[in-house]
Amino acid sequence: MIRRPPRSTLFPYTTLFRSLDTSAIIDGRFLDVVRTGFLSGKFLLFRFVLHELQNIADSSENLRREKGKKGLEVLDKLKKEKGVKLEVSNEDVKELDEVDAKLVKLAKQKSAQILTTDYNLNKVAKIQGVKVLNINELSEAIKPIIIPGEKMDLRIVQFGKDKTQGVGYLTDGTMIVVEKGGKLVDKKVNIVITRILQTPAGKMYFAKINNNKKH
Repeated sequence: MIRRPPRSTLFPYTTLFRSLDTSAIIDGRFLDVVRTGFLSGKFLLFRFVLHELQNIADSSENLRREKGKKGLEVLDKLKKEKGVKLEVSNEDVKELDEVDAKLVKLAKQKSAQILTTDYNLNKVAKIQGVKVLNINELSEAIKPIIIPGEKMDLRIVQFGKDKTQGVGYLTDGTMIVVEKGGKLVDKKVNIVITRILQTPAGKMYFAKINNNKKH
């Protein structure tokens, strides 16, 4: 008789808590990842994070208030997702004032991952040995691979830092700077990728007009 390993061994991540950061909640993209099935199980929401989100939603500043309201809507939708459990915890670290510091310490104590889009929180958590799921890093990792020499159609939407340059964006928000594209703002052109620049915020592409294709 073959004995099957316990469920916790077969599915080691089903009991893992993913602790939600305010930035990830407001960003909302993690909910789309949950809906694809790549993220499931238990999500942990500390009460002090919820209070921070509520304070943002009560802000007198319009943009900040809208972001807070969006975050609360994301939490409401998360609670309704099948296969997902959202647990609100009253645990706190009274000796610490900053929300991020509290979140890192409690996540470490509970061996929970932190779900965030905050670059600084991401770095601080990793230094302290806390695992992080950064939605920005995930987004960057699954972007289509574009190489120098590749051709594509692109709408030039604005001038670059140099007025002779034009700037367009891929559907995922990636910036492409087009040499001599400044005179083609608001026009769709065919371009050739010439080089790639890796920045802390992600990849930025440079291109030139493909003069071999007529429009």
